[in-house]
Amino acid sequence: MALDVGDRRIGMAVSDPTGLIASPAGFITRRGLERDVEIIISKARELKAERIVVGMPLDSRGEVGEQGRRVQVLVEVLEGASPVAVETWDERFSTLEAEGFMREIGRKPSREKGASDAAAAAVILQGWLDKRRKG
Repeated sequence: MALDVGDRRIGMAVSDPTGLIASPAGFITRRGLERDVEIIISKARELKAERIVVGMPLDSRGEVGEQGRRVQVLVEVLEGASPVAVETWDERFSTLEAEGFMREIGRKPSREKGASDAAAAAVILQGWLDKRRKG
């Protein structure tokens, strides 16, 4: 399971059973740190996730900025509460890539923010799956 963490929503994605293809899996509307973590863990159980990969927003130099620090707080709380491993993955450009995919299939990312967030989570997860497969 992968997460694209934003200030208003958290996009989610899952892989197929073989771990080859990532797909959007909806989004969570943010409700506060503790509640968000409860919902994420509940979704992870429901989806039978073996791991939670959280997109880490890095700046152009590859460093953690203000948004990245907010995501790190969520990651730390999630690590303490999750029954499965939690790790981060560089999410630079995932939103742009996801919005491009949406436009290609005739959807409007500006009107479908939740779908865009879930698509960004799928981009994050696909990158993680591809790297894991290549070793």
